Amino acid sequence: MSEHDSSKVVKIHEHLHSHLPSESALRVKALETLLVEKGLVDSRTIDAWVEAYTDEIGPKRGAHVVAKAWTDPDYKRRLMEDAPSAIDELGYLGTATAHLKVVENTDKIHNLVVCTLCSCYPFSLLGIAPAWYKAAAYRSRAVRDPRGVLKEFGIEIDDEVEIRVWDSTAELRYLVIPQRPDDTDDMDEASLAKLVTRNSMIGTDRDLKPDTQGLR
Repeated sequence: MSEHDSSKVVKIHEHLHSHLPSESALRVKALETLLVEKGLVDSRTIDAWVEAYTDEIGPKRGAHVVAKAWTDPDYKRRLMEDAPSAIDELGYLGTATAHLKVVENTDKIHNLVVCTLCSCYPFSLLGIAPAWYKAAAYRSRAVRDPRGVLKEFGIEIDDEVEIRVWDSTAELRYLVIPQRPDDTDDMDEASLAKLVTRNSMIGTDRDLKPDTQGLR
């Protein structure tokens, strides 16, 4: 009878299970498989929608809106006064942005968006919501301890800066306009859009840098 090292077996077991998808991901996959088998959906259609919201829509559309607001004062004014109409000028108006309010970060104000009831989110501008936005921990703590939550994202907010927390609903959703980084006067709209992060448009990112790349 061969001998075995029980501790090694445990490590192998833990290693294998650490690479398994999460329980929610497995449930989604099982549901998709069932629907495909019954001919109710086409897996290629699902893949196309996921790809569109991940790579083409979000958060590139939101970044375009922010960059245009940074470079066009008249557009920014329209955006702050009537966000749906201003977004519609760019062809981005959707069911998740028909009732949208835009709020702006300043030296004295930082805005943070949450949805305490579920996970309402302007997905037609920002794409698929990140997992942490839908997590119960974020949804509950963002209202009670916004500074603590931001600190966990690596954002230290000075005491003199007011933090405003906006609670999204199915009827009203929010988009944060982050502050334009310094030393970007010579950058055009397209280049500025590349500096805008998804998290900055939710409020869990604040100080954007000219060398920032990628819409995380």
